[in-house]
Amino acid sequence: MKSMKQHWSVRRVARRGISATTLAVIGLCSGVGGSANAAEAGKIGLDLPLLTSPFWQSYNNYLPKYAKEMGLDTLAPVNSNGDPAQQITDMNNLLTQGAKGIVVGPLDSAAISRALAASAAKHVPVVAVDVAPTEGKVAMVVRADNRAYGQKACEYIGTHVKAGKVVQIMGDLASVNGRDRSEAFRTCLKQYPGLSLLEIPAAWKGDVAATALDSLLTANPDVKAIYMQAGGVYLAPTLQTLRRKQMLFPAGNAKHIVIVSNDGIPQEYDAIRRGEIDATVSQPADLYAKYGLYYIKAALDGKTFKTGKTDHDSNIIELSPGVLEDQLPAPLVTKSNVDDKSLWGNTIK
Repeated sequence: MKSMKQHWSVRRVARRGISATTLAVIGLCSGVGGSANAAEAGKIGLDLPLLTSPFWQSYNNYLPKYAKEMGLDTLAPVNSNGDPAQQITDMNNLLTQGAKGIVVGPLDSAAISRALAASAAKHVPVVAVDVAPTEGKVAMVVRADNRAYGQKACEYIGTHVKAGKVVQIMGDLASVNGRDRSEAFRTCLKQYPGLSLLEIPAAWKGDVAATALDSLLTANPDVKAIYMQAGGVYLAPTLQTLRRKQMLFPAGNAKHIVIVSNDGIPQEYDAIRRGEIDATVSQPADLYAKYGLYYIKAALDGKTFKTGKTDHDSNIIELSPGVLEDQLPAPLVTKSNVDDKSLWGNTIK
């Protein structure tokens, strides 16, 4: 991928205990739009939830492209490294540095409200990407329909596995994304009486998923399918666990475990081509970056939006009074369309 040097710079910036002054100094050497120096106020703040996932690495790579296209000046992005408390600190630092607007991928749907309140107090608009806050004011939520992720995964498994045990490797249930995907998958699976559900709460952590899956497969060697809620963090450890236990067989083999994922990263596409997994839901990292920046620019320009169809093949809904969400398209990717050049995961070089 491009900009890996930038990734390491951003990861260093986000380590806990680094002061706002140090953040600014590091920002002089890395950033989407230049310095994060507090003296250069009036830029857009970018808060990344983590950079250990290829999905968020890709999102981070798209930000400078779209910022340049829209003529936006940005502060050096900060990486909250999977820590909701650190994310609040990071957003406060962005406010201190003079950010005039912030685009953030919330880690905890409830905890982010503290940072949103601080932003509102300074009249700084915020756009939430990927995860919707359960309270607090945002200019827009840019997200795909996460219930549809669980629904699509369930329907694929239900049509390809007639009976047996199905494992759901869940995300963080403190996140509305984890809850939506989990609840939708559970509800849908009830339509398939031959399937029984086993669950692993893994909080978006690959090592937690691998350890729990290893134990689960030891006790249940007859598992027929696995649903991973985030391929970016679960794909590699899941495949490694199956390979180590000699349970990884290609599609078409009678012993093959049907696997459906979420994210749409290139690594998932390669795994589909190899027959290691069967499908994924392409979560639009490119469009998250594009429309996250689009809506923060619109907020700063005083523009408002209404519910209904958009001009970019999505639908704006009202999540709660005064809170709108632009639900971007997220197609199911299988062997039949994995080479589609329109998929963002096929555009990364």
